[in-house]
Amino acid sequence: MKLAVVGGGSTYTPELIDGFARLRDTLPIEELILVDPALDRLELVGGLARRIFAKQGHPGRITTTDDLDAGVEGADAVLLQLRVGGQAARNEDETWPLECGCVGQETTGAGGLAKALRTVPVVLDIAERVRRANPDAWIIDFTNPVGIVTRALLQAGHKAVGLCNVAIGFQRKFAGMLGVSPSDVHLDHVGLNHLTWETGVRLGGPEGENVLPKLLAEHGDTLADTLRLPRDILDRLGVVPSYYLRYFYAHDEVVRELGTKPSRAAEVAEMERELLKMYGDPELDEKPELLAKRGGAYYSEAAVDLAASLLGGGGSTYQVVNTYNRGTLPFLPDDAVIEVQAAVGHAGATPLPVAPVDPLYAGLMANVTAYEDLALEAALRGGRERVFRALLAHPLVGQYAYAKGLTDRLIAHNREHLAWA
Repeated sequence: MKLAVVGGGSTYTPELIDGFARLRDTLPIEELILVDPALDRLELVGGLARRIFAKQGHPGRITTTDDLDAGVEGADAVLLQLRVGGQAARNEDETWPLECGCVGQETTGAGGLAKALRTVPVVLDIAERVRRANPDAWIIDFTNPVGIVTRALLQAGHKAVGLCNVAIGFQRKFAGMLGVSPSDVHLDHVGLNHLTWETGVRLGGPEGENVLPKLLAEHGDTLADTLRLPRDILDRLGVVPSYYLRYFYAHDEVVRELGTKPSRAAEVAEMERELLKMYGDPELDEKPELLAKRGGAYYSEAAVDLAASLLGGGGSTYQVVNTYNRGTLPFLPDDAVIEVQAAVGHAGATPLPVAPVDPLYAGLMANVTAYEDLALEAALRGGRERVFRALLAHPLVGQYAYAKGLTDRLIAHNREHLAWA
């Protein structure tokens, strides 16, 4: 089995490598190609990756290249984990929206739209080159904003599934609270990427006992602290929202907080500089503890499980993924990309049935889906008016004065990445 990782020079790649090494029986990789145009970073990351494989006795071969076409040639699956513009662009995504009184965040709101506009054309070009090299290859997208990027890939006819680590993070957290194995925990996970709710936590599978009320009663304070939401909000909702819902449920509070401290991008950039120094140490042969603060916890395990299910010859497994709605949520279009439990196998992902969704959540999902429609149109066709319409539709913007100011700032800060600008 041959896998390629586009964006393989990311400082987060050693987490992925560690998962591949530990779970080699689940995903028997013979060759792993790390692809990245930043050769200096790539060689540091590639060297550590080889040492991790060697220490853990993995027989697979790891190679590095800045040649995308050569890297994806013959790959059974291609993982996308790229960041167009790097942490510098992310820093801008997280700061200029604050000038208009709106949340600055890299995957939602105005910053998320900027990232989508930079990213979708690049990802579609990569995917087309993957299709030319190997039309049977699966594309696993971890590149944010995952919902919009995955929808772009699916609409272009690519074999693609989107992946996020929010669900697997909750699965691990709930398993620890319950004292059971993560494999015993099945989530009733519903929503869009970075707009999800855990409406049930079941033991043993989709038909198992729902222990979410027990978790909220016994661990509500811990969950509220983790999500940085008041305990009474969790009690009143009766569900566990993802931490991204804080941008919606406490927007003004978050804006005030963000204006008092450095951006997350600035923190990550400093962390990356330190990590790259560590990666250059020829004695280092495991992922450093600092990497846990980088973000993306459990991504490697989710990626291994997804790739193994897509490429294996066995039956389907249950996993939370991003894929076409196809009637699963009747209040959304069939071609909306949703994030739910799905049966994943060699033919792809098929969403499991979802219980009727409370209007409190369905309404926000429908609103954000409409924004994503407009965001994808802007990413594919460009134009100031399309950017304005997408911003006006987003529930974190929603006022024409904000949308006008944000449109001007988005274009000014991203002109080098927008061919039409």
